Amino acid sequence: MLSTLIAFLGACLLIAASPGPSTILIIKNSLRSKRSGFCTVLGNETGVFVWGVFAAFGLTALLAASQFAYDVMRIVGAVVLVVFGVQTLWQARRAKRGEGEGPEAGWQAPVRSGWASYRGGLLLNLANPKAAIFAISFLPQFVPAGAPQLPTMVALAAIWAVFEVGYYSAYVWFVARLRGVLSRAAIRRRLEQVSGTVLVALGARLALEG
Repeated sequence: MLSTLIAFLGACLLIAASPGPSTILIIKNSLRSKRSGFCTVLGNETGVFVWGVFAAFGLTALLAASQFAYDVMRIVGAVVLVVFGVQTLWQARRAKRGEGEGPEAGWQAPVRSGWASYRGGLLLNLANPKAAIFAISFLPQFVPAGAPQLPTMVALAAIWAVFEVGYYSAYVWFVARLRGVLSRAAIRRRLEQVSGTVLVALGARLALEG
């Protein structure tokens, strides 16, 4: 059991270290404030746990078996990514027009509530059909022989989510430490432009997938 848990945590580390839309959103919101970053992490990991529970009950298998359901979720996920990306690019554009103090001026990020950040992280994760399909293929591999599958998979989903809360919290802390540099208007605007472009590109790729 211990060796299985160690292997599972190692796999969780590899998954978390792979950059994706959630990572981009967490870093972007961490530039606003530490609170916004942490709330985004909690929202994203709530989504991870939800998909894990759905996988435990076999509900994500229905999504994997239905091309229509998968396509609907794929389009919804693409729209969410594009909307987030366009919002980010628009904020960068507004910041550029408002730069009246030179490139060294501090970035005045729009105020964002903790709930809005949490909701954004949750929505981005739940709108990703790949997260659902991955959960059903990932978690059963680590259920020990003879163990009850349902409670074990739910427990693994909880461990997965808690592990990623700790991992992504390190991102939030790191960005907070560098906020003095990253909050300079010119640098922050470039970061917003890059993250917005990446989100739009990921959304377009998801929409165009066969």
